[in-house]
Amino acid sequence: EEIERETAYPDGKVEKVLKNGCHLIFFPNGTWKKVGSDGKTITITFFNGDVKQVMPDQTVIYYYADAKTTHTTYSDGLEVLQFSNGQIEKHYPDGKKEITFPDQTIKNLFTDGQEESIFPDGTIVRIQRDGSKTIEFNNGQRELHTPQFKRREYPDGTVKTVYVNGQQETKYVSGRVRIKDKDGNIIMDTKL
Repeated sequence: EEIERETAYPDGKVEKVLKNGCHLIFFPNGTWKKVGSDGKTITITFFNGDVKQVMPDQTVIYYYADAKTTHTTYSDGLEVLQFSNGQIEKHYPDGKKEITFPDQTIKNLFTDGQEESIFPDGTIVRIQRDGSKTIEFNNGQRELHTPQFKRREYPDGTVKTVYVNGQQETKYVSGRVRIKDKDGNIIMDTKL
């Protein structure tokens, strides 16, 4: 671009105004700033390689050169971080966070303390504030983990519960109930 005028300041800063209306400001430490002809688009390239862009809609895009990470802040408050390994984090204005991992697992962190992870195979894990966990498998099975027990529910209606003391209880759709002690010995079986 053709330079319309150039000004050198006593502090070592140099400002160039281009004929297209852009302003370029060069700082002694190697940082430089470009203000677009619209006066709203600003790009600052820092001496360490970081780049900050401010867009006309006030979206701010900051690239951290060392970490190879981009942090975008939108005018509505949404923040998106993109890491070099492919991980993407979205931080919503209401406090919710959504993390997409490189393997495409998605983890949602809710403001009330609940968590939800959705795995590429369709498995969904939900963790409540009290620490209890629900796992929904893509084969229709469901598991519930609490401090007292772990329970698996099968699509056919069978429910198997393992208690903290090791005792196991299986309830079948037919009404049959089988209970085993911690060592696997059957202590009750109501075969119908």
